[in-house]
Amino acid sequence: MDRNDIEQHANTLDSIMHTDDNEVEFWYARDLMEQMRYTEWRNFSKVIEKARVSCSNAGQPIDAHFRDTKRDVELGSGAIRSIDDVKLTRYACYLTAQNGDPRKEEVALLQSYFAVQTRTAELLEQRMGEILRIAGRHALTAEEKQLSSLAYQRGVNEKDFGMIRSRGDQALFGMSTTDMKLKLEAPKNQPLADRLHPIAVTAKQLATQMTNYGIQERDLHGTPAITREHVDNNKAVRKSLIDRGIAPEDLPAMEDIKRVERRAKRDEKRIEGTGFRDEDAKTGE
Repeated sequence: MDRNDIEQHANTLDSIMHTDDNEVEFWYARDLMEQMRYTEWRNFSKVIEKARVSCSNAGQPIDAHFRDTKRDVELGSGAIRSIDDVKLTRYACYLTAQNGDPRKEEVALLQSYFAVQTRTAELLEQRMGEILRIAGRHALTAEEKQLSSLAYQRGVNEKDFGMIRSRGDQALFGMSTTDMKLKLEAPKNQPLADRLHPIAVTAKQLATQMTNYGIQERDLHGTPAITREHVDNNKAVRKSLIDRGIAPEDLPAMEDIKRVERRAKRDEKRIEGTGFRDEDAKTGE
């Protein structure tokens, strides 16, 4: 998605924003549904419910951000029909977008738009990149946890599992985990993936996912067999990158992902206070 596309989507989101009598910005859920590429209200309403739960889990009053309402819409025949809808504050929209797949550019854009007050295309693009990077890092963590679980179930102890991961890094980057940390100037006690370029994170995730699949598909047991599987998969991913002119060990170091996540959390905290006033609660209008 280039900046022209980002700007166009942002302008659309601007155009469907409303303001209530207390100058609180809000969006109708059915309008947002179209932006998230949902076609049926019954399916999108499930996303809204998940967002309500997220709001409650964050310690925020649900009624301050989600207001059930009805509004009249014109049908194709020209007739007017009253439909159920929900008024969503900026924070509620952000939570709704969070319950989509953050690895999709459209969802990352929505999260960025509702989190960033200044909605220039350049700033949205930067924020989108951060959200996509966080999502990629979390996806790698999930695959590594599954690999750990599978390995321990199949006779690999903690020490050997560390060796398996290290051998995988050696196969992918052509150097040890320690040497990669030195190259990226990452602290010794920091996970290597926290400073890796998104392409390298995706490469690690793919290789690990392939290993998880191979372990289960071929019913592999023991350290030697699982090590070979993981090394072979990392070598295969490295070859694909090298064939495309990308040496994963030469990709630039990135900002510590923990700092990026803290910045995203600050954005989330900042927009929590965009709620409806209590006097609006009676009618939902």
